[in-house]
Amino acid sequence: MTTRTSASRRLPAALAGGTVLAVSALALAGCTAPAASGAAGGGPEIVATTTQVGDFTRELVGDSAAVTQLLSPGQSAHSFDPSAAQLLALAQADALVVNGGGLESWLDDAVQASGFDGVLIDASTGIELHGTDEHEADAHDEADAHDEAEAHDESEASDAADDDHAEHDDAEHDHGAGNPHIWTDPELAEQMVENIADGLAEVPGADAAVIAQNETDYLAKLDSLDEWITENVETVPAAQRLLVTNHDAFTYFIDAYDVTFVGSVIPSFDDNAEPSAAEIDALVDRIRATGATAVFSEASISPKAAETIAAEAGVTVYSGPDALYGDSLGVEGSDGATYLGSQLHNARLILESWGVAPTALPAALQG
Repeated sequence: MTTRTSASRRLPAALAGGTVLAVSALALAGCTAPAASGAAGGGPEIVATTTQVGDFTRELVGDSAAVTQLLSPGQSAHSFDPSAAQLLALAQADALVVNGGGLESWLDDAVQASGFDGVLIDASTGIELHGTDEHEADAHDEADAHDEAEAHDESEASDAADDDHAEHDDAEHDHGAGNPHIWTDPELAEQMVENIADGLAEVPGADAAVIAQNETDYLAKLDSLDEWITENVETVPAAQRLLVTNHDAFTYFIDAYDVTFVGSVIPSFDDNAEPSAAEIDALVDRIRATGATAVFSEASISPKAAETIAAEAGVTVYSGPDALYGDSLGVEGSDGATYLGSQLHNARLILESWGVAPTALPAALQG
């Protein structure tokens, strides 16, 4: 087990700035809080923001606590606006589990509006966030060696500007300038789970023994997941590990498995951004130049732009049931209904696009 940094703290200290939040006098008396999974009574009430941290939290607490998840499957965390009923659930919660890393830009307002004063658990604690432009530079290296210096210079200039911006905004939100999609690397998902487990252990009424045992069991599954993906990816020469996605949600997967990021349909890690005509043309050119064979849409994003780009580039598009799970897990009954299921689904399809038939799953991941 790795050395841990505490991922939780008591509110009402503000999430990033340290300012004390006032309890809002919202008229929530007529609202009904969303249904929670888990304990019917007696255990703590826990709210989780995203589908990923919601799944991690449920794995850890089992039936010992009630978990309310704010985001529904397929819903974007970048532009989420909690309902009055969800604010009521937050007001009544003993703990709030967040992805962190700047993903939930609406979070400070939600905490302030609800008057939440429980334990805040930040799953991103201790994880170094990365930008995206180094992967864009890698793609340009594959496409045109002559552009390497220019792309690198632009990347450095962008990094410097981002650093200045991050320093300026640090009081408003930790990690605001980095890519928050940390769960796409199973090793970082392990760190997220450890952070959540540590935080939950501090929640009054939590069953620490249950959480500790479930943590051990789930981390073993995440280890098996990482080993299985690594084993299969390593059968593909590094130069052929090319990936084109709908938006830049897979930075940490790319880093973990030495994949070349050719580009994304939406040139941003915010899925609400839109590509310009020039950016679309540039991506088509990079796909052709690098020899990438597929464009991946994502389950929570319209596939139209990805389908158009794939058609123009003359490559396969993975969409519909074959889309990747990026910002969100899938609905109940889908391949991506759980974190483990979503990552197995993604890895299988990416490997298939590289011409690889994946090996059988290890026993820990079966069933």
